[in-house]
Amino acid sequence: SASGWRKVFAAPDSPGAEPSPRAPWAQGPSPAEGPDEDSLSPRVSSADLFLAGAMAATWYDYLAKKSGKADPAILLGIDSRPTGPALADAMIRVLLGLGAKPRYLFIVPAPEIMAYARRATALPPGHEERAEGFLYISASHNPPGHNGVKFGTGGGVLGGAPARELIEAFRAKTADPDFAKRLRYVQEDLAPRDIALVYSGVSAWKRRSVSAYTLFARQIVTGREEPAVQEAFFDELAAGAAQAGGVGIVAEINGSARSLTIDEDFLEGFGVKTRRLNSGPRDFRHRIVPEGDSLSDCSRALEAARAEDPSFVAGYVPDCDGDRGNLVIWDEAQSRARVLGAQEVFALACVAESAQLLREGRGGKAAIAVNDATSLRIEALGRSLGVEVRRAETGEANVVGLAEGLRAEGFRVRILGEGSNGGNITEPAEVRDPLATICALLKLLLLRGRPGQPGQKRDLADMGLFELWLERTGRAGTYRPDFGLQDILASLPVHTTTNAFEPEAMLKIQTLDHAALKARYSRLFLDAWTRDAPEFARRLGVVSWEARASQGQGERLVGEDFASSGKGGLRILFKDAEGRARAFVWMRGSGTEPVFRVMADVEGSRVEDEAWLLGWHRGLVLAADRLGA
Repeated sequence: SASGWRKVFAAPDSPGAEPSPRAPWAQGPSPAEGPDEDSLSPRVSSADLFLAGAMAATWYDYLAKKSGKADPAILLGIDSRPTGPALADAMIRVLLGLGAKPRYLFIVPAPEIMAYARRATALPPGHEERAEGFLYISASHNPPGHNGVKFGTGGGVLGGAPARELIEAFRAKTADPDFAKRLRYVQEDLAPRDIALVYSGVSAWKRRSVSAYTLFARQIVTGREEPAVQEAFFDELAAGAAQAGGVGIVAEINGSARSLTIDEDFLEGFGVKTRRLNSGPRDFRHRIVPEGDSLSDCSRALEAARAEDPSFVAGYVPDCDGDRGNLVIWDEAQSRARVLGAQEVFALACVAESAQLLREGRGGKAAIAVNDATSLRIEALGRSLGVEVRRAETGEANVVGLAEGLRAEGFRVRILGEGSNGGNITEPAEVRDPLATICALLKLLLLRGRPGQPGQKRDLADMGLFELWLERTGRAGTYRPDFGLQDILASLPVHTTTNAFEPEAMLKIQTLDHAALKARYSRLFLDAWTRDAPEFARRLGVVSWEARASQGQGERLVGEDFASSGKGGLRILFKDAEGRARAFVWMRGSGTEPVFRVMADVEGSRVEDEAWLLGWHRGLVLAADRLGA
């Protein structure tokens, strides 16, 4: 899909060979034959090396045609999965053989290589750092035996029509029985020196990448390009940290690509103390997806840090390519670390970035672009902050494309993202970044404004971000200068939402035609709604519904024609007597994993209501699947 191309690349063990190491959380023995998604083996089969070469050749053809250059420069990086180096080596050889100039960064997080690509692709032709695009080897949050690729010609992943063009070209190449011979032929005249030069240049290209990422991260956090304005902004953050008696952040890296980037230096640059653990590349200690139990190590580390130094307030855990990160905070009321859900994290970031725009007098015509599975709490906070919310189909490229379209309409889109998947994208970035997420939290905590006189009306420019949020939600009188993170969280709109990575959110279904599945679901839904409408009214206070399909960069009403959503997302909103959405259910087949995802979102804190609605929805999906068997 546009989000990436993925499969299990770790090669199965040969008969009689020593078994390959497996992820420490793997359950049961390794499969006797076939792929093992929990394998930590660096070995890749010859067939998969061919696929890697075919992907590189497909990307070369695209960039050569687009740029008109026979020797396009291509940034190449990997996340920290064991199979990354073998796949990169195959791609380097093919790219060199075709005449490209691969610039290898080795292990690098996705936000860093994309920040560098944003800069390098904007340089004039002939500049020594000019590049035509990037090729990033990663399977994001999938298990460690998986791997894959992401492509881009700037600071984000290629989406829409170009992504479909690449997919079709790749399929055509791999269906051609003579293509393997051509791949081998282009490599026959490669000199060992040419390959050695690519590897010897890694440290130089990595230094440039780190520099570009550092400068870009400053622009993301401040929202400004002027160095003097940026400096003043970070001075204010540093003053807030000093006023609070210090602030500390725990970074539980889990062996990800963020083990080799700027986080520690960047945060300490404005007075934030840091502690890192599991910070060596491939030091995987738990599942790669930063959800649920994967945040336990960070919780324990935060509690240990807090016992020694009460200034430590939060921690974060990235996924393997380091483009998302979920948070753990210190909950003063419960005197323990608390794991935040992905939807809470996104809501916090949206409050921070939207409030910052208002504080600086740059709110205007503002919007937030989200995926179809983002909680309704975003609409609630958007109403309070004067920000419109628009939805796209799940997939980062879709949300980025929606944001670009909104900007073309004159909207200011400071923040966007997939609330269901964690993390956020803050302009001008086109990819999620946990550094932006943790800095959004720090801005809410540290930007406290200037003190005012009792009874004096305060301008927005004089307020801190949390104070401004309370003023906009009619709770200005509840503000106190010694607030903490738990106060910020308690002020958010309350919704109970299915975690996208909990077992109940992922179904294994037999139906391959998702449009047909949704057609059957529609019939079952209409019967169930007629039967259960009184229970919906009693539990949720809703009396009507409407269905919306999300495909690509938009969402539309579909009435009872659920099948028209095809392989896209289907969201059914449940409304009260005033026509306000109070809950929804959602479904969509994953584009990068063999699962069919479902979720429910309910206004309020009653977990039993979300569990009931999700169970009701799951039952209908599974029944629709059985009808197609």
